[in-house]
Amino acid sequence: MKAYILKRFISMIPVLLIVATIVFFLIHLIPGDPAAVILGPEATPEEVEKLREELGLNLPLYSQFFYWLIGIFQGDLGDSIYMNKPVLQAFVEHIGPTLSLALLAQAISIIIAIPIGVLAAKKQGTFVDHLFMLIAMFGMSLPSFLFGLLLMLVFGVHLQWLPAAGYQPLGAGIWEHLKYMILPAFALGMIQAAVIARMTRSSMLDILSMNYIKAAKAKGLKERVVIYKHAFRNAFIPILTILGETFGSLITGAVVTETVFNLPGIGQLVVNSIVRRDYAVIQGTILIMATTYLVLNLIIDLLYGVVDPRVRLNRK
Repeated sequence: MKAYILKRFISMIPVLLIVATIVFFLIHLIPGDPAAVILGPEATPEEVEKLREELGLNLPLYSQFFYWLIGIFQGDLGDSIYMNKPVLQAFVEHIGPTLSLALLAQAISIIIAIPIGVLAAKKQGTFVDHLFMLIAMFGMSLPSFLFGLLLMLVFGVHLQWLPAAGYQPLGAGIWEHLKYMILPAFALGMIQAAVIARMTRSSMLDILSMNYIKAAKAKGLKERVVIYKHAFRNAFIPILTILGETFGSLITGAVVTETVFNLPGIGQLVVNSIVRRDYAVIQGTILIMATTYLVLNLIIDLLYGVVDPRVRLNRK
């Protein structure tokens, strides 16, 4: 197992190098000069050039990339030229809202999607099955920002049950924190629930058609035992895969939702950094998120062995 984990971590290195290279050069293709953005429109060309020299922006692009890579291997992602602080510090300061949003959205999607997927598989071909899958298809087609705006309009503006936007940290109290997170979490979670529900139904249908399930039913076992003890456990590996992918996408793809609900998370950090041409923050944040996604995939692979011991036995 240790050898497998080590092998997976080593295999991440070339992937992250490719990501780092693509991100660095794409970011530097964005029109605009960070020094000019910092100094403002009143700055003279001489002042802009002097700041560019201080920030190292006057160096050739390949030199900037080389120094950035050296810093990464030393655990230094660089400093924000706008916030005047290390990139890692800026990331840590903004990860709280994003992580809270992702966890709550994932919990909502699991609570809604898995029972719906199991019930749809159980009622295959019936009105209930068609209704649930129609709702799931609609959910997959609805953009999260549009659903978020609808939730904001109904529950935040008209009914005034919850704040329409804004953020309160967990330190302000659990309920105070949740009041601001429920609407954006539902906006994200319901979209993911549609994907998870379809995968749960598909996986359950594959297992329910197996001979051992038919044999269990022929022996007179209760339907609840057959569905949840025998079928669902064996159908859970594909579901676990989609759970890992959706959670990774929740963390990395909450930019629009955070912007709509004015949450000071990673999405807002990236958007503001793009506007300011804060190269180091954009590069460092995207690299961290890519690493997070890869680590999540590794964790999901390891959990396969917990769900199904045969996977653990076959892993070298």
